[in-house]
Amino acid sequence: MPFCFVKFNNCAGNKGVRYETNSLDFKVRADGTMYAVHQVQMASKQLILMVTAWDPQTLGRWEAIVRFLVGEKLQHNGHKPKGRKSGPVDLAQQQSDTLLPWRQHQSAKGLRRQKRDWVIPPINVPENSRGPFPQQLVRIRSDKDKEIHIRYSITGVGADQPPMEVFSIDPVSGRMYVTRPMDREERASYHLRAHAVDMNGNKVENPIDLYIYVIDMNDNRPEFINQVYNGSVDEGSKPGTYVMTVTANDADDSTTANGMVRYRIVTQTPQSPSQNMFTINSETGDIVTVAAGLDREKVQQYMVIVQATDMEGNLNYGLSNTATAIITVTDVNDNPPEFTTSTYSGEVPENRVEVVVANLTVMDRDQPHSPNWNAIYRIISGDPSGHFTIRTDPVTNEGMVTVVKAVDYEMNRAFMLTVMVSNQAPLASGIQMSFQSTAGVTISVTDVNEAPYFPTNHKLIRLEEGVPTGTVLTTFSAVDPDRFMQQAVRYSKLSDPANWLNINATNGQITTAAVLDRESDYIKNNVYEATFLAADNGIPPASGTGTLQIYLIDINDNAPELLPKEAQICEKPNLNVINITAADADIDPNVGPFVFELPSVPSAVRKNWTITRLNGDYAQLSLRIMYLEAGVYDVPIIVTDSGNPPLYNTSIIKVKVCPCDENGDCTTIGAVAAAGLGTGAIIAILICIIILLTMVLLFVVWMKRREKERHTKQLLIDPEDDVRDNILKYDEEGGGEEDQDYDLSQLQQPETMDHVLNKAPGVRRVDERPIGAEPQYPIRPVIPHPGDIGDFINEGLRAADNDPTAPPYDSLLVFDYEGSGSTAGSVSSLNSSSSGDQDYDYLNDWGPRFKKLADMYGGGEED
Repeated sequence: MPFCFVKFNNCAGNKGVRYETNSLDFKVRADGTMYAVHQVQMASKQLILMVTAWDPQTLGRWEAIVRFLVGEKLQHNGHKPKGRKSGPVDLAQQQSDTLLPWRQHQSAKGLRRQKRDWVIPPINVPENSRGPFPQQLVRIRSDKDKEIHIRYSITGVGADQPPMEVFSIDPVSGRMYVTRPMDREERASYHLRAHAVDMNGNKVENPIDLYIYVIDMNDNRPEFINQVYNGSVDEGSKPGTYVMTVTANDADDSTTANGMVRYRIVTQTPQSPSQNMFTINSETGDIVTVAAGLDREKVQQYMVIVQATDMEGNLNYGLSNTATAIITVTDVNDNPPEFTTSTYSGEVPENRVEVVVANLTVMDRDQPHSPNWNAIYRIISGDPSGHFTIRTDPVTNEGMVTVVKAVDYEMNRAFMLTVMVSNQAPLASGIQMSFQSTAGVTISVTDVNEAPYFPTNHKLIRLEEGVPTGTVLTTFSAVDPDRFMQQAVRYSKLSDPANWLNINATNGQITTAAVLDRESDYIKNNVYEATFLAADNGIPPASGTGTLQIYLIDINDNAPELLPKEAQICEKPNLNVINITAADADIDPNVGPFVFELPSVPSAVRKNWTITRLNGDYAQLSLRIMYLEAGVYDVPIIVTDSGNPPLYNTSIIKVKVCPCDENGDCTTIGAVAAAGLGTGAIIAILICIIILLTMVLLFVVWMKRREKERHTKQLLIDPEDDVRDNILKYDEEGGGEEDQDYDLSQLQQPETMDHVLNKAPGVRRVDERPIGAEPQYPIRPVIPHPGDIGDFINEGLRAADNDPTAPPYDSLLVFDYEGSGSTAGSVSSLNSSSSGDQDYDYLNDWGPRFKKLADMYGGGEED
């Protein structure tokens, strides 16, 4: 039934204007009449609706908030609602929005008593209100305000707690206001407390609770959690197969239509094989298949645009948003592998392994490099001996027929294989194996020249040692496996360490080239080994080797040898004895027990010595007489083995007889005497040793003297005798300075002459640079000194003597340049007289550098 009328003026005559509300329970007709669609029970005492007027032509929208106060119907039995005034509902009072939370009643006897406080119903405030602000919400008053002046206040979140001053109250009138637009998504409700006090601040009434609820408006679009969703579904899936879920959240109140989101599919790309391959649950957002025909080999991926709309999906006034769902069609093994041809062929040489004979190619339309695509090959028949296997190329998926066991042309000239291919993953349900999944492979074997081989390798024969040269031992022949080739086999020796054997090149007959000796070093454990070569005349020729082992049976061909060869015994009997034994190169039974005996010739042997048998291998040699002179004696002993026939050997043992101490050990003198050296021999040896030491001493003295003489011939002398000029004595002509160990760089011209200017006047040395700082001398004038030549020389001598950079031997001296001309006349007329004696003692006054010259001319002896 209509209960309200709204009027809208858009300055254009209101033509075509349509009205909508944010509630499904109420609608507005074109004339502005608002009515309820069905019977509605109101939970609160007021109703707030958002009415929207919109022009379809200009797409303009206008909104207004309409608030209704819900009245109560009177009961039909005449009873009044509890806690309400009697009489009909005063609508004027409802419009005043005045609440009397504190009520007091007077009893029949005139006494006043406090009644229970009212429970104030919640106050609903629409969000996003346009004002004007402050906007009155409700008025609160106490019935005591007629008696005293009351001041009202509110506390709580939104009043005196953050957010501050959202609500305010007139302290005198009790009118409560909202001061700004509300946002339900920021805060959906407020809990305040109203207080009433007198002018002195004394509490007049108990505080009451005020609950303010923000009414939701549809001001938020649904927002998808992701803008792009990725899902997958197997190809060939049945309709109704779950794919994925998309989710959108609406910040509006989910208990109202503002926050109720509904989903739908807008578009699907590609639209193959149907434009509606998928559907979506409008409430949950689950995407499922709705049609059959998903085939990855045709369409690998679908792009679905999903729209989410609030207001329970009402596209007229609901807010919408979209997201993209990418659905990948996953591969299943619905395509069996198939050979590209029914027959394959290959060729392989005999006796070759790990050779790829043929490549088998297959086609599989499933996803490459997946278990649904990877091929597995099997040989069904044609290879009972297991000569071949098929390996899969991981890149190309081809089957490589490989030889793993050598084939023999003489046994099989060709193989006919039947092979089958399958995938790693089993075929999908309902898919059958194709007849093209089997093929035949023909493999031809080519003949090659095979090497001859010895059927018995290693061949062992047994014979006695010592067989004569030329004895035929055996025939060691080889077999040529090439039965279809007419080839000859030739034999030769490959290894014969002792060179004891010969082999017939044609038939392989083995004969002895020397006597075989079991006791030879070439025998190991009584076995002699020789290796022979058998080669055919094929193209190319091939050869094989065989080993012949000869086990030599021992014969008694070695006489025993006495051990030890030397011994020592005291000159008196019964103090010690000599234990003797024998060694035989043969083996049992051609060895011990041995027989030891002394020969009858010479007779002195049995006279002086005796042998006592201990066992079959040992005996004792001792003195028969009471005393034997110290010395070395050769005692012959005959040793006989137990061979058949027995062999004997006369061996000599050198026995040293010497005087012994009480312990039975030879004394030192006795040992020397036993060695056969007399006193004269010992003296001769000592004299030879002394002469040898004397010669060594003389040689050392001579070497030292020669070394000293060599040093005296050197150019350099002691530093204290060092002079500028020396007379050098050479043993031979030629050579000159090149024969001496001189540093010729001292004679080279220096790079600069600057340091010469800093030296003493007179002679200047420019053959080397000083290492340390040089003393500063006065610079010599360029003009020559007018004095005589003697003063000039003395001045140069002093400069040379005091020069710290002077070398230890003579070198090139550079004198100061005296100019291009000379005021002196020619000195060619000057000559020296050799007649008469001249006193050269003044040379001793010229310093240590002229000492050598003074000694030469002054008659002094050379040091």
